[in-house]
Amino acid sequence: MTKPSRPSLADIRKWPATISVPQAAQALGCSKSHLHERIKRGDSPVKTIPFGTRHVVITADLVRLLSGEPRDVEAA
Repeated sequence: MTKPSRPSLADIRKWPATISVPQAAQALGCSKSHLHERIKRGDSPVKTIPFGTRHVVITADLVRLLSGEPRDVEAA
């Protein structure tokens, strides 16, 4: 069984506005359980939106992270 290849940044830019945690984990090169745990702890590297009993990842923030753009500082 072969490991799925990571999508390119150009591919990710074509994705819908939000994606699943497993899809984001694949793009980041980590396991979905690792990303789920980081979301649960509140220290996810990408912005997420709670959607019922699950979370979805904001694709624009994933693109920002992978392209090396700085994260906006949120007002307190």
